[in-house]
Amino acid sequence: MNTSTALVTGANTGIGKEIARQLAEAGLTVLVGARDPERGRRAAAEIGHGARPLLVDVTDAAGVERAAAEVERLDVLVNNAGVMLDDGAPGESTPDLFRRTYEVNLFGVLAVTNAFLPALRRSTAPRIVNISSGTGSLGRSTGPDPVFDANGRGAAYRSSKAALNALTVFYAQSLAAEGFKVNALAPGLRRTGLNPRAAAADGDPAEGAAGAVRLALLPEDGPTAGFFDWDGTPVPW
Repeated sequence: MNTSTALVTGANTGIGKEIARQLAEAGLTVLVGARDPERGRRAAAEIGHGARPLLVDVTDAAGVERAAAEVERLDVLVNNAGVMLDDGAPGESTPDLFRRTYEVNLFGVLAVTNAFLPALRRSTAPRIVNISSGTGSLGRSTGPDPVFDANGRGAAYRSSKAALNALTVFYAQSLAAEGFKVNALAPGLRRTGLNPRAAAADGDPAEGAAGAVRLALLPEDGPTAGFFDWDGTPVPW
C-alpha cells in the first residue's frame, strides 16, 4: 500500500489537475493546491481517490505558511502554479509585469518549497518537481537554428522559467545530501488556459503530466538537478 503524500500547486485545472489525478491513481494521497477554495474542492472531488483540497495561493506568504502547518509529512511537491501575463518582447514590457510574473513563477516556488521543507524532510524519499517550460531553455533559444523564435517575445514568462531552472539546480545541490531529488520539467505545449495559443493547442495535458509524475516517483538511483522533456529527454539549460 502506498502511504506517500503529494502536493500539487495550481492543481484545480490544466496540467496541474492531470498531475494530481495521475498521482492519486498511483495510490498517493494527493493535496490539490488551489488559491480558490471552491475550485479546489471541486477539483479534488472530480479527481477522487481520496484527493483533498488545500488552500494555497503561492503569492500569499502567510497563506503558504498556514497551508504548510496543516501538513505533517510530504513526500512529493510539484510546483505547478504558473502564469503568462504577456507575450511581449522586453522593450514592450514593464518592470511591473515582470515582477507579477516572477511573483508566481519564481518567488512562489521559493515560498512554497521553503515552507514545506520541514514536511519533506520527514519523508524517506522526498521529491520536488518544478514545472518549467522548454521556452525557458537558453540552449533552445539561441544558436544558428533556435527551436523557439529568436525575437525575444514572451520575455517575462520565458525568463522566469529560465530563473526557475537555475533555482531547481540550486535546490538539488543544497538538498542532495538529504536524499532529495529535485528536477524541472518542460511539459510541452498543452491545451490549457495559460494563453490563447495554449488554449487552441492539440497537446493533451495528461501527456505532459505523465512526465511530472515520472519525476515525482523517481527511484533512489534516479537523476537530480535535471531538466527534462515530458518524454524523459534531457533539455539543454
